[in-house]
Amino acid sequence: MTSPAKLPLATAIASSLAVVALSGCATSTIGASAERGEARLAEMLAGRTAGEPQSCIAAFADNRLTVIDETAVVYDAGNTIYVARPDNPRSLDTQDVLVIERTGGQLCKQDFVRTVDRTLGFTTGVVFLGDFVPYR
Repeated sequence: MTSPAKLPLATAIASSLAVVALSGCATSTIGASAERGEARLAEMLAGRTAGEPQSCIAAFADNRLTVIDETAVVYDAGNTIYVARPDNPRSLDTQDVLVIERTGGQLCKQDFVRTVDRTLGFTTGVVFLGDFVPYR
């Protein structure tokens, strides 16, 4: 029979191993999602050439804005696709809705962008966009 003093130690070790195992699963899921996002972005940009980054773009139709999981925010302006990569790409999830508080008529990297859970409506995070790189 196990002594009472050894039982908490055994429980702590088992709990630690479970946490390590689960964190490995989360890391592989995050990595896979980012890889899929990069692949999707590469497909969208195939055959296009990058231009000079811009801090603001004329983005009038919000329905042309696409979130790519853990990768970027893309605005399709027809002949030009603008790609903005956030400081923390893991903050982007297609299950969330982007809520953008614009400071003017353009979409700018300084605009306040937060993510909201699509189903429950609560804020899930904040996104800090980088420059918009045009691809023609």
